[in-house]
Amino acid sequence: MTESYVKKLSTILLDAVTDKDPLVQEQVCSALCALGESQPEEALSAWEEHLQQHGKLAHPYRTMILRAMEVVVSSHISELDKDMARAIILLASSEMTKVKELVCDWQQAASNVLVAVGKRFIGRVMEEMLSKFQPGVLPHYFVVQTLANLSVSNVFGMVPFLTSILNTMLPMLGMAKHDTMRVVFCCALQHFSESTLEYLANLDQAPDPTVRKDAFATDIFSAYHILFHQWLQSREAKLRLAVVEALGPMSHLLPSEKLEEQLPKLLPGVLALYKKHAETFHVSKSLGQILEAAVSVGSRTLEVQLDSLLAALHAQICVPVESSSPLVMSNQKEVLRCFTVLACRSPDRLLAFLLPKLDTNNERTRVGTLQVLRHVINSAAAQMEVKKPFILSSMRLPLLDTNSKVKRAVVQVISAMAHHGYLEQPGGEAMIEYIVQQCALPPETERPGPGSEDPTADSVRAVSVSTLYLVSTTVDRMSAVLWPYLLEFLTPLRFTGALTPLCKSLVHLAQKRREAGADALLIQYDDSKGTLPSPYAITTRLLAVCSNPYLGDGRGAASLRLLNVLHRDIHPLLHQRWATTIPLLLDYLDEYTEETLSQKEWEEKLLMFLRDTLTVVPDNTWICQLSLEMCKQLSCYSEAPQEKNFLYKCIGTTLGATSRKEVVRERLQELLETARYQEEAEREGLARCFGICAISHLDDTLAQLEDFVRSDVFRKSIGIFNIFKDRSENEVDKVKSALILCYGHVAAQAPRELVLAKVESDILRNVFQCFHTKVLGIKVETKDPALKLCLVQSVCMASQAICSSAQASSFHFSRKAELVAQMMEFIKAEPPDSLRTPIRKKAMLACTYLVPLEPALEEQARSDMIHGCLHSVMAVVPGPEGEDGDQESLYLDTTHALEDLLTSLLRRNMTPQGLQIMVEHLSPWIKSPRGHERVRALGLSACLLRFFLEHLHISALVPFHNLGLLVGLFSPRCADLWPATRQEAVSCVYSLLYLQLGYEGFSQDYRDDVAEQLLTLKDGLVHPDPAVLLHTCHSIAQIIAKRLPPDQLISLLLTMFESLGDPDKNCSRAATVMINSLLKERGNMLLEKVPEIVSVLRSKLQETREEHILQAAQHSVYLLASQHRAAVVSSLLGSPLPFDSHTCTLWRALAVEPSLTAQVLGLLLERMSRDVPFKESRAFLLSSSPNRVATLLPLAATCALREVVLAPASGPAVLELYPQLFVALLLRVSCTVGVQLPRTLQAKERRSASSALDPRTFEPCSAMAKFAGPRLPLVMKALVCTQSSVYEIQRVTSTAFLAELLNSNVVNDLMLLESLLNNLVARQKDTCAGVRRLVLRGLANIASSSPDKVRAHGPQLLTAMIGGLDDGDDRHSLVALEAMAGLARLLGLVEPQDLRPVLLHVAIRIRPFFDSDKMEFRSASICLFGHLNKACHGDCEDVFLEQVVGGLAPLLLHLQDPQAPVAGACRFALRMCGPNLECEELAAAFQKHLQEGQGLHFGEFLNTTCKHLMHHFPDLLGRLVSTSLFYFKSSWEDVRAAAPMLTGFLVLHVEPEHRPQVDLEQLTAALQLLLQDPAPAVRMKAAETLGRLVKFA
Repeated sequence: MTESYVKKLSTILLDAVTDKDPLVQEQVCSALCALGESQPEEALSAWEEHLQQHGKLAHPYRTMILRAMEVVVSSHISELDKDMARAIILLASSEMTKVKELVCDWQQAASNVLVAVGKRFIGRVMEEMLSKFQPGVLPHYFVVQTLANLSVSNVFGMVPFLTSILNTMLPMLGMAKHDTMRVVFCCALQHFSESTLEYLANLDQAPDPTVRKDAFATDIFSAYHILFHQWLQSREAKLRLAVVEALGPMSHLLPSEKLEEQLPKLLPGVLALYKKHAETFHVSKSLGQILEAAVSVGSRTLEVQLDSLLAALHAQICVPVESSSPLVMSNQKEVLRCFTVLACRSPDRLLAFLLPKLDTNNERTRVGTLQVLRHVINSAAAQMEVKKPFILSSMRLPLLDTNSKVKRAVVQVISAMAHHGYLEQPGGEAMIEYIVQQCALPPETERPGPGSEDPTADSVRAVSVSTLYLVSTTVDRMSAVLWPYLLEFLTPLRFTGALTPLCKSLVHLAQKRREAGADALLIQYDDSKGTLPSPYAITTRLLAVCSNPYLGDGRGAASLRLLNVLHRDIHPLLHQRWATTIPLLLDYLDEYTEETLSQKEWEEKLLMFLRDTLTVVPDNTWICQLSLEMCKQLSCYSEAPQEKNFLYKCIGTTLGATSRKEVVRERLQELLETARYQEEAEREGLARCFGICAISHLDDTLAQLEDFVRSDVFRKSIGIFNIFKDRSENEVDKVKSALILCYGHVAAQAPRELVLAKVESDILRNVFQCFHTKVLGIKVETKDPALKLCLVQSVCMASQAICSSAQASSFHFSRKAELVAQMMEFIKAEPPDSLRTPIRKKAMLACTYLVPLEPALEEQARSDMIHGCLHSVMAVVPGPEGEDGDQESLYLDTTHALEDLLTSLLRRNMTPQGLQIMVEHLSPWIKSPRGHERVRALGLSACLLRFFLEHLHISALVPFHNLGLLVGLFSPRCADLWPATRQEAVSCVYSLLYLQLGYEGFSQDYRDDVAEQLLTLKDGLVHPDPAVLLHTCHSIAQIIAKRLPPDQLISLLLTMFESLGDPDKNCSRAATVMINSLLKERGNMLLEKVPEIVSVLRSKLQETREEHILQAAQHSVYLLASQHRAAVVSSLLGSPLPFDSHTCTLWRALAVEPSLTAQVLGLLLERMSRDVPFKESRAFLLSSSPNRVATLLPLAATCALREVVLAPASGPAVLELYPQLFVALLLRVSCTVGVQLPRTLQAKERRSASSALDPRTFEPCSAMAKFAGPRLPLVMKALVCTQSSVYEIQRVTSTAFLAELLNSNVVNDLMLLESLLNNLVARQKDTCAGVRRLVLRGLANIASSSPDKVRAHGPQLLTAMIGGLDDGDDRHSLVALEAMAGLARLLGLVEPQDLRPVLLHVAIRIRPFFDSDKMEFRSASICLFGHLNKACHGDCEDVFLEQVVGGLAPLLLHLQDPQAPVAGACRFALRMCGPNLECEELAAAFQKHLQEGQGLHFGEFLNTTCKHLMHHFPDLLGRLVSTSLFYFKSSWEDVRAAAPMLTGFLVLHVEPEHRPQVDLEQLTAALQLLLQDPAPAVRMKAAETLGRLVKFA
């Protein structure tokens, strides 16, 4: 029985192998393997028999079976008996050789089976193979292939057969005419040779240790002869590669004399293949093996072939590696291995060949040669030892190559040299210099372009940097070579880019030397040849580059660290101070990045470090030498303006520290003579140098400047410039600019007590002497903006110096008017609509410092200054979005300068009149139609008012007479379109109110609660919503009204009325809001004006749609309606339907006052109930149902009622009439279902349909229960009366409302439950199925609202629900669906004794719905089944338990239901079934896997479930399998696939003794039928289950 059943299963699965779906085929193969893993002997036997019997089975399917056999044989080789092994060998041999043609997949699979068997039964396999490997007969391709693979998989078992195999094979080689056979013979010879070499290398483990290489030599040589002399000449590339792959290992087995004899032919033959093949890895690998074999026998022939070998290998290494494929990279490695072999054998010949190649200009040749050279330096170090000078001298030309690839290769060679002692030889310094040169390359030029052959390779610079550091830190022998030689590269400009790696390496080397030599100096200048930089040069260089610390990979930190290490060599006294100060500088750099570092602060810290250093070294000679070195290095930084500028500051600082005045004068003169005046940065640096120097040497600095202006050098410069007429004026102006700037910085930096005496006599006199150009004694205006800017800056600095002096108040500045006039001239000359230079900013700043000085300016001069400066700044057009930061910063600085100037002028006249003058100047800009001008004007106004308020001093109580005018000007701007303007306007009003309080006598620190509210309103002005803005403006007006003096009200209103016509509509609206608010708050003073205002606003309603005018009209309508209520209502009801927006607005206006609203609502209710809701008419005589058309009057009244009720103010009136309104509207809604509009309105309705609102969910009952519970009794009383209505829709509506009402607790609170329950039960026999459904829903709602009442009414409720289950009048079973949903809600609340009699009836009644085609029925019935189980927890009768067991399989399978609600219901039901099954493990599994919202791995869950079922309830096997068989025919694919899964897992986990429960014949037939299912997933599961049935075998 067992054998026959395994055979039967195998037959079924083997028949299914021909499935068209690849995934099904794969699953069938897996099932076959499962059979084989369980019963290997029987399965293999069945498969073997199947293949024998089905000789015509197509080879792809035979291949799959053979692959399964290979898997089983490989894993159970130790269990196979000899007979089965023999049968398999014969079968595989037959399959492999059945057809002479090559069918690779099929025959390879058969060959693999033989190889797998051969791991244990090598003798039997060889017996079969040798039977098909007969002398004189060319064997099958795969016979040879199998022998080759056997030699690899079983070396010790196969090698003893090789002698006979080779004897038989050799004659066959000549018979092989086709390249395919020749290739497989080559493959066999390769593997035979490799196996033999492995055998010989492990003789101690071999079964026959007497085997010697000589035993194979003759046969291998014979084979070699054929392969090399005949087959290698083939045109077939594949054959040539196979031959060369075989020749490599074969060469090791050739007799020594034969190998020596063949080398002259063999090597050229192999080398020739390089030209014939693109993929040369196999050629190179074989060549390396041949060379190793030749070297091992001490071949002398190799010397003869060396030149050709080197040439061919060199050509290979020079081929560009355009692919990153493993074969290409492997070929490179094999070629280099060949070079290693040759280098060890003939180093002289190798270098003689390689080194001349370095002199060629070809990139590939040079790179390849360098690559080989690096390799042999590393791999043949002993042989290269004596060749070091020769190799170093040959690097001369490669060092000059500019190609990036060559550079990279050179750096790599130098790195290898460093590790092997080359750089200690003469010429090694050139290698080090080359590395440093590459470190200095600019990084941006190193990025490979898009067309680069090597885009991912490291840049030359990066490789060089890492090489320099590694050599410095890891190669101990290099320390003496690199130190102090690397110091020579610090100061030359061309090595600037290498400073960071240089400093890092030097720091490491210095620390090593410091550790070795305690207090000794690191730099021995006596031993050097004058090439090392001096301490002054090192200090200057490192300090200068520190000014840009993050450039070049952080050269600032690296330079500071090197300075710290070299402290004793710089000066012996610096050790302790630098040990403290330099770490602080390094910490500062660590805290910031290139983007966040303040350049000004950093340079100041470096200058402080320099000053500190100069203080520690009180040696004038040392300081003078340092200043001299700094001056020398200035010319080196022409291309680095930032470093040069900083170096100028360092020179000024150093000169300030010396006491030798002659040195100071000499250095300053030198700087003036050598400066590059054409460059702005140079001029700035020179001026800063003079300014810093003037701190200590003011007189000498001024004297030197004056001497230079009078000197021949200055005059000659001007004379030289005049020779070149086109550029003379510009060049002279640049020199003058620098001198003027020098004077300015001298004034700014020099001690204040010394400046006042010299500012007019020396500084400004010389400044203007340089600025003014005279032609024939007449002043000529300069056109150079740089010269103007320098003059403005100098004047500004001089003025600031005067102002900051302690004697400024007593200083009489006689040139003040002249300077102001000059500054205004510059300002007016600037273009008013654009801002390109900082001239006007600097000029206004200068004026700001000049204004406070005595004597005071005349009134006209002050007015012209204000007008000119405002016109110069206010009209500047703002730049586009995303404007560069410099331009934006310039504008902000200019605006701040203007603010400072205006406040400086206001300070001179701190009166209301003075403030009025300023505002009058700003007024045109405040009202400007251009937003940016308004923003700037309001900002300036706010600034001035704040300043005025902060500096207000009242000596007597006087009126602030222009308050109303100013408030009226600023307050409408609180709603300006520009948010910034709004904010500034509030600030202005805030300041004005406090100014009024100040004038009323309140102290400066007094805080007024009303005025302070303005600040809290600012947030409302940020919001762009006009409603929010206007609300805020209303609040602002209220605050103004509370603090405005009565005498200012009229002027304020008049000013605001002017704003109604403001082009900015927001400001116009704000004016209206503020006027209305003021009228409301203070209207008792302007009573006679009210009719006029209302009349104006009513007329605006017909002319315009402006919102603020419409609101005024609404108030008028309210007044009319309060007197003529009925007439207004009648008139408005006569308006055309649908109501337009104006009519709706006017209706809502009637809800302002509660008593009026109640009267209007009463009128509308009366009009709604006066007429019938619709009329019926038949469009056609034969139409089955009449059309319903709404009547007009109720429709209009309904529309009006909606508008009135929508008004928030109608709340009290609505509450008063609530029951009447609710019932009327609910009935009105019910009467609109299916009702058409009158024909006159249908066209209008179609036109407005596109703008109709989305339909909303209408839930009046829940809303009523939640918000209007006390009113429900009256509402319910009215609704009950409608249940006998002739209109079915009204009955449905009232029943739905009452049913939903039972869902709320309010029925208990109001004691309505009994009456509602009785009313609904009475409607169970209603003719309308919809009413009957709603009755059941209402009864079920008791579970939500009154769960404690369910027990009392349990029998009545259960009877109603079961009646619904058995409702026979409902064709679609919708009443039954509602009954199932209701029962699910009620079951947990009824008495157990009430439930027990109906439990079985319900379970049986709902069971057919489990497999309903409709998702709702499946979901509801399964959910109810779960609730039935839940109700029986702890008290499950055997009869019901039978239903639970019967439902288990359907529930498990419907977990795969395509509808998510059904699958969710199954999860719930199974969780509820678990406890009734009395199996803790099963219940726990259901709880773990089936939680709501948790993902379900169905296979894992089903596996676990079946495991527990079969462990605890093995007797259910037959029943569960029978049920799952029913679902094999399910219409849902996922369920159909789950059914065999369930069966398979049950079989997997049940004990074999329970097999009699299952009808195996029926089950097997059903699964066999499923293998024909159209769905591949089903077929896969069927095959998987069939594989598991082997358990019953």
